[in-house]
Amino acid sequence: MAARLNNAERSAALKQVPQWKLAEDSNAILRQFKFGNFNQAFGFMTQVALQAEKMNHHPEWFNVYSTLDVKLTTHDAGSLTELDIKLAKFMDKAAKRFLD
Repeated sequence: MAARLNNAERSAALKQVPQWKLAEDSNAILRQFKFGNFNQAFGFMTQVALQAEKMNHHPEWFNVYSTLDVKLTTHDAGSLTELDIKLAKFMDKAAKRFLD
C-alpha cells in the first residue's frame, strides 16, 4: 500500500503539479480540464485510462462534453500519496497533446 504524504511532502508534491488544487479535506487533489470538443476529452480520458490501469490507480472523474473534472486520492491509504502525484503528472503531460 502506498504511504500517505505528510504535510511537508504534500506541500512539496503540490509544487510539482501547480495546476492541481488541494481538496478541502487535504486528502485529494482536484483539476478541471477543458478541451475543444468531446472527441479530445474522450481521447484524453482513453490515454489516462490505459495508464491508470497499468498503475492500478484509477481517478475519480466526471465528464460533460468537453469538460472533465478529476479528483485523485488513494483510497487504500485514505489520503494523498505519491501515486496521485505520479498520475497527475501523467495527466498534465497527456493533456498538452490535446490542448496545444
